Amino acid sequence: MTVKSNVGVLCAYAANQHLTNQVRGAKKLVNSNFKDLKIFLNDTPAQIEYLVNQYNTTKDKALSDLNNVGPLLGSRVQEQLGKEVRPALDAALTMAGAIRETKEALENVSVSVEVLQEGTERLHANLTDVKMHLSNTLNDSACSATQAASTCNIIRNSLNQLNINANFSGLPGVSSQLAKINDVLKIDLSSLVQKGYAAFNDTPDLVVNQTRNILSDIKNVLESIGSNITTFAKTLPVQKILADLTIYLTQSEAYVQDYFPVVEQYDFYRWLGCLILCCMVVLILIFYCLGLLCGTCGYDKHASPTTRGCISNTGGNFLMAGVGFSFLFSWVLMTVVVLTFVTGGNVEKLVCEPFEDKTLFKVLDTPYLLNQHWKNYLSGILFKNPNINLTFENVYSDCKENKGIYTSLQLEHLFNINEFLNISMYTEDVALKIEHIQINLSKIILLDEIGKENLLNFSSSGIEGINFAAYLAEINKSVTKVDLLSFANDLEARADQLPKGALENALKGHANNIRMIHNQQVIPLEQAMKYVKARSTLNQSIRLLKRTSSELTVKVKNVISAVNAAQLLINNNASLVIVQETKKYMDTIVGYFEQYIEWVKESIAMEVAACKPIANVIDTAVDIFLCSYITDSVNTFWFGLGGSSIFLIPAIIFAVKLSKYYRRMDTEDVYDDMENGNNGYHKEHLYGIHNPVFTSSVEQW
Repeated sequence: MTVKSNVGVLCAYAANQHLTNQVRGAKKLVNSNFKDLKIFLNDTPAQIEYLVNQYNTTKDKALSDLNNVGPLLGSRVQEQLGKEVRPALDAALTMAGAIRETKEALENVSVSVEVLQEGTERLHANLTDVKMHLSNTLNDSACSATQAASTCNIIRNSLNQLNINANFSGLPGVSSQLAKINDVLKIDLSSLVQKGYAAFNDTPDLVVNQTRNILSDIKNVLESIGSNITTFAKTLPVQKILADLTIYLTQSEAYVQDYFPVVEQYDFYRWLGCLILCCMVVLILIFYCLGLLCGTCGYDKHASPTTRGCISNTGGNFLMAGVGFSFLFSWVLMTVVVLTFVTGGNVEKLVCEPFEDKTLFKVLDTPYLLNQHWKNYLSGILFKNPNINLTFENVYSDCKENKGIYTSLQLEHLFNINEFLNISMYTEDVALKIEHIQINLSKIILLDEIGKENLLNFSSSGIEGINFAAYLAEINKSVTKVDLLSFANDLEARADQLPKGALENALKGHANNIRMIHNQQVIPLEQAMKYVKARSTLNQSIRLLKRTSSELTVKVKNVISAVNAAQLLINNNASLVIVQETKKYMDTIVGYFEQYIEWVKESIAMEVAACKPIANVIDTAVDIFLCSYITDSVNTFWFGLGGSSIFLIPAIIFAVKLSKYYRRMDTEDVYDDMENGNNGYHKEHLYGIHNPVFTSSVEQW
């Protein structure tokens, strides 16, 4: 019991000391809360000013887009119109390239045909000469002989094979077509098309020049919007409210600083009083411990009550002293325990636990509780309108989440920021100015009449009348109708069939001449670079002309139609495109303000004047100081002191009982001993041993 009482006293002392330490350390915590509140009040105007100043960023972005109206609006218009304009101009430019290619192809045809005609004509002349001489030889009388007649007839019948196969001399010329193409090329169609490109690419510059006055008006509107926002921000009652709160906060801090030493002084008195109470219990426990120690050490079970030793007697006296002090101090201890129990327990149950689960706020939010005429007390105090659903619980929860005080206290009922931040109020003038933008692109000429006429002249140049089949047929033919080398070998073989003589030798001579013509003329025509290149160039040029001339008139008409359609789009229908793109451009400009307004609303709701410091003050006052520091310490104190006091009751009983066996008595307690039977010194008498104390007592009686 003594040990348990000691533990209780230690708990009470620890709680007492802990409360004192926390009270002394509370000054730093209170100063920290005041510092947070000052930062909260001082930063709020700067935050509002920052939000207002950020309008300049939005305005600068809008001005940047307005200054770049050419690249933005002009390029968008150009991009939309370019979906039809650029393909038309590309087709016209392609046709201009086709004209140049046609001229080159016609020139290549003319030159290649001349080269091939030169080679084939010389070959034709040589073959004709050989054929004539061979025919004269076959007309010799020697061929009339019976042995040679059949051979000569065979050779005579094959003479028709000695002729050229590809006759380029018979191909129709292309000089008339080339002359017409040259007339077409006197006008530089590519340059005309490039002028169309350049005029169309100047669309952004046209937009800039034609919107200069309107953009100046829009810039003035933006400047006036900024002035209105600044003026409205200055009219808000925030500065006055914050100034009043700052004064009140400064006064409160000064009050706390002034009275905190008084609190510490009274806490010292409380600490001293609780220490005295602990010392009372400790004093009683010391008496009990000394009594037990001395009584146990000095106890002699053979000694009579009147002859007990000094140490044993002292132990009994200590025990009785502990009993006396217990009766003397018990009413004080019990009174303190009851008072601290009632106070600490009720605060814990009625304040701390409800505060932890927010039941306390629900109680405070009970309609008509704090004011019998107000349904909502907080809104009645702030807005003089108790019907607004503003509760302590919601305010505390919002501040705990560090939301802005505008959202937490529902200050829109005091001044509605949404009316001030109504985007239509600021963007209506801007949108109206942008809608008045008028852009005229009729000065853009994609292709003038000269260029169109030039295209028509190209279509009527006559290249489609060229006999491409004849050219391709001659190109694909071999140089000669028969292989001259094979013909010469065959001629020589037939000459060997004739009788020896002049006829045989003459035929062999002709065979050698044919071989020489083959080697000197046919092979070069087939393999020499000059003729191979001429034949290849002629083949490619003819095929190119064939492709170009295919439906040339239709192609030219399609190009002209595409150019006319694009020009019509620019002249008549560009306004629709301009209106659409201007609407998108306006939406972009207005979008900057919408984004700014949404950002301001979000910042005011969640970041500006974030009221976490207010929640921290409440947490510090209730949860930390009242509950953790004071209530927990008080409850620990009464628990420890009450436990020690309760254990004093059995300690008194045991102390009284034990002191009977430790204290020295003035007289013997005969009756108690006789009733106890064979205990103590009576045993000696019963067994015949003389006991002077007993004898003297009997004699006295």
